[in-house]
Amino acid sequence: MEKTVNQKAWFLILPVLLLVAFSAVIPLMTVVNYSVQDTFGKNEFFWVGLEWFEEMLGSDRMWDALGRQIMFSAIILTIQIPLGIFVALNMPKSGFWSSFCLVMMSLPLLIPWNVVGTIWQIFGRVDIGLLGYTLDALGISYNYTQNSFAAWATIIVMDVWHWTSLVALLAFAGLKSIPDAYYQAAKIDQASRWAIFRYIELPKMMGVLMIAILLRFMDSFMIYTEPFVVTGGGPGNSTTLLSIDLVKMALGQFDLGPAAAFSIMYYLVILLISWVFYTVMSNLDNKGA
Repeated sequence: MEKTVNQKAWFLILPVLLLVAFSAVIPLMTVVNYSVQDTFGKNEFFWVGLEWFEEMLGSDRMWDALGRQIMFSAIILTIQIPLGIFVALNMPKSGFWSSFCLVMMSLPLLIPWNVVGTIWQIFGRVDIGLLGYTLDALGISYNYTQNSFAAWATIIVMDVWHWTSLVALLAFAGLKSIPDAYYQAAKIDQASRWAIFRYIELPKMMGVLMIAILLRFMDSFMIYTEPFVVTGGGPGNSTTLLSIDLVKMALGQFDLGPAAAFSIMYYLVILLISWVFYTVMSNLDNKGA
């Protein structure tokens, strides 16, 4: 007997598809339109083809911003993923203190991005900020508005404080899904703590860790508000990441054509690296299964 396929389910997701088309596809097509045209005002446009893409690919400014962005995301992932796993492993697994830790870990995630930037901007000031004042009292030279290393350290520590909780919560969820039978078998075999982590906990966390890595990579690669509020891309261009440079080009200089081409390449880079992360993590997960 041939099975009848019910296509009515498509009507249930039709509102979502329309919303995505309105909020994502239409603005994207507008950007594509700007990327292949030039304007001199009065809503008059002139076809330039791939000229803006060629200009951006030959621009040292874009490559420098890309290098800073890749370095920032690499540092963030290198710190936050191991730190989040470490925190999750040491959290109570049940009871009052488990709930208390989960609530406390969630608090930084509830703070809006611009507020996070403002908090750390004040926190790091030498005159009124606790961090800046303390370091200055200890004789440590710290001024994120004038020193590039201090500016980088500030935005990295700020992001680690803000988002490590997400990795920890996801890793904790993965640990909670492990049946007690696995730990009982490991105890009978007298497995070491490292062996339990290596052969039981880590493989079971690979799924949530893949989500954590993808989310943190995309967030860190598109970060704008927090570093812009704290440093404004300075001192000089030392913390001018891709998003900050793009906004300066589009709004500060009003170069809509180059900015549109820039944003499309930015978007494609994020898609490409996310696809690489997903493919590698999926292969590792399949091998461990």
